[in-house]
Formats: sequence, structure tokens, C-alpha cells
Amino acid sequence: MANMIPISTVTVGSGGASAISFTEIPQIYTDLKILISARGSRSNSGSQTVSLRFNSDSGANYSYRRLYGDGSTLASDSGTGDAYGTAGYVAKAYDTANTFGNCEIYIPNYIGSSQKSYSSEGVEENNATLSYSSLVAGLWTGTAPINTILLYASAGSFTWEQHSTATLYGIRKY
Repeated sequence: MANMIPISTVTVGSGGASAISFTEIPQIYTDLKILISARGSRSNSGSQTVSLRFNSDSGANYSYRRLYGDGSTLASDSGTGDAYGTAGYVAKAYDTANTFGNCEIYIPNYIGSSQKSYSSEGVEENNATLSYSSLVAGLWTGTAPINTILLYASAGSFTWEQHSTATLYGIRKY
């Protein structure tokens, strides 16, 4: 049995934000979960990903494998030695007005002394034929307990639009 406890919620205000930050994460849970309802500022037809950094680590310490589709095509890709962790897709400014995508990130054993894995799923949400969704398995090679998580719109290339929201939960297993 697991118990999910809300730790912090961040809602982006007027003018948008370059990052959503969770700092001073309590070291008392077994796992972490982040639920995101967001819209990035990308104004063309490409995808809008959620990117992350643990403990403000901007080194080439992240890798991922992703399975994704756009409504008509299924594909996969991967990356290693990245400066950001790759997570799921969310909506972008190019999409249907006032529509937000959803992304979930799960981080097991975030206080352990080994490398940190995470999994993510996300969907763009767009009232059109082309709409991205993805499943991601990621790894951060850092071994320190995670005490800060920063969320970016496509590796900081874009900003989060007003009303984008992220909630961090701690998971206690009994």
C-alpha cells in the first residue's frame, strides 16, 4: 500500500515563467510523483516537451528512451549525455487556445545513493488531427539525494504560459 502526500503546487502567473521549481524537497518519502497541467510558449508545429533538472545539475548527466506518436505515426528515439532530462509532451501556444496538456513524472528511490531513474508519460491535448503523446524512461547519473527539481519547457527554449500548474507528491510505502 502507498500513500501519496502533496508537498507543493506551483501555478505560473501572468507573464509566464522560464521554469517551475520545487526546492527543499523533504527527504522522508520513498518516491516522488509530479503531475503537470501545462502549456508552453512554442508557436510552431513542433512538439513541446517537459525537460527537467535534478539538484540544478546542468552537466551532460541525463539520458532517455522515448516512444511517441502524433496521431498518425509511431516512432522512438533516445539520447545520452544530455544537459536536461527529457519527460513527456504538453500543449504549446500553436495548439488550440486555452488548452493544456498533461504530463506525469514518477521518480522512485529519490533519496537513494545510486543513479536516479524516472518514468514519464505526457499528452499534448489539441483539437486537431496532429497531437503528440509519449512514454519516456529516463536516467540521471547523479547519486546524491534529490532535493530540487526544475521543470522547463523544451530544455528552456520556451517559457511556461500563465495557469500552467505542477504538483509534487511524496509517496510513502507501508
